[in-house]
Amino acid sequence: MHRYNMKNRGWLILLVLLQFACGQHVKAQTDADRINELVTAYVRQYKFNGTLLVINKGQVVISKGYGLKSAKDSTWNDVNTIYQMGSVTKQFTAALILQLEEQKKLSVKDKLSKYFPEYPWADSVTIENLLTHTSGIFNYTNDGKFMASEAVKPATPGKINALFKDKPLEFKPGTKYKYSNSGYMLLGYIVEKVSGKPYEQVMHERILQPLGMAHSGFDFAHLNDPNKATGYTTYKEQLKVPAAIVDSSVAYAAGSLYSTVNDMWAWHKGLMKSATIKAATLEKAYKPFLDNYGYGWEIDSVYGKRMLQHGGGIFGFNTLFSRIPADDCCIVLLCNMNTGSLEKISRAILAILNNRAYDVPLEKITVPVDAAILQQYAGEYELAPGFILTISVKNNALKVRATGQPEFDMYAESEKKFFLKVVDATAEFVRGADGTVTGLIWEQSGRKEAKKIK
Repeated sequence: MHRYNMKNRGWLILLVLLQFACGQHVKAQTDADRINELVTAYVRQYKFNGTLLVINKGQVVISKGYGLKSAKDSTWNDVNTIYQMGSVTKQFTAALILQLEEQKKLSVKDKLSKYFPEYPWADSVTIENLLTHTSGIFNYTNDGKFMASEAVKPATPGKINALFKDKPLEFKPGTKYKYSNSGYMLLGYIVEKVSGKPYEQVMHERILQPLGMAHSGFDFAHLNDPNKATGYTTYKEQLKVPAAIVDSSVAYAAGSLYSTVNDMWAWHKGLMKSATIKAATLEKAYKPFLDNYGYGWEIDSVYGKRMLQHGGGIFGFNTLFSRIPADDCCIVLLCNMNTGSLEKISRAILAILNNRAYDVPLEKITVPVDAAILQQYAGEYELAPGFILTISVKNNALKVRATGQPEFDMYAESEKKFFLKVVDATAEFVRGADGTVTGLIWEQSGRKEAKKIK
């Protein structure tokens, strides 16, 4: 028979209690906790700033705003913040086309020549080609000069059409996929021709109002609402650069919608109930064509379930709207900064909801570097002809100033590699055989070598 030592027995009780407490902690962490932890990690690294809504099994898992709605006014994003949606607009435009087809007012098999006979290639392009990005029509937003100087100004349909009307098709319609905002501009003009009303009015009457999307609309530039977000081309700790607003006549049926997370949930619920479009018609929209693109939707599969989604990007805003109809699930990520992280966030959230493994991005940790070594890095580095990176040391820390730009802090992640917080960029210093610094490797959307010239 064992005889218990009271001291050891005390440790045994304590161990059991600790295990119980730890088990309670793990159990207490909900999906909402995990998602908030995930998104907060992206926020800390300036890779997300906006509002999140996650619905699963028809119920709210988490609905929360992160970061500043306006740095100038020191106001914060919340569930009521209004964002430009960019290309998420396309699924709404496609829905109008399908409604009109249901009413026998057009067919997706109609040739463009029925509506625009003056176009030289109109007899070879169908409405379905426009919907699925298989038309071969030049994408007008690839005209860099126009987007840089004219995108923020009102534009007539004639001015927009002139950007692609006389250009030859890039391939035979239906043979390839190539994203074209021009195609969705034409779809908007077709809606107007068929309905006899402005595109925006038709959208309000047929979709936004019936679904109660009261905080959605199109003319974001002239929207006067305290919930309106400021978009930022750069949103970092030391630098927040507001974006110019693309005029609704330029983005139009391809990308001019603005909305909120709750309005997008209303849209999801409307689709689930076939409230404004018949279920059979929606299945046509969800059919994948080339590159798994349907009628305004990207079609994919996640954990054996069909996923329907579309992202949007416009000056100062990025958005992503993802749906898993089988789970009555939707994820709405609306961001008032330009970022490339929304797809990663959405995929990680889906992993959480399905009890799968996911990654939380780690923050870079700074390390101390001897002042004498920092001094060796000071100088001028030629990144491109006429474009110089000037590295200096101030208050025992490195600074970098690019030609024509402000000076920014650099943070050491190792003795020779440094990163910036204002943009996703790193600089790794290179030494020659004799140990002197000869250049650096700059990584920012690509890798470039810069020679030390001074």
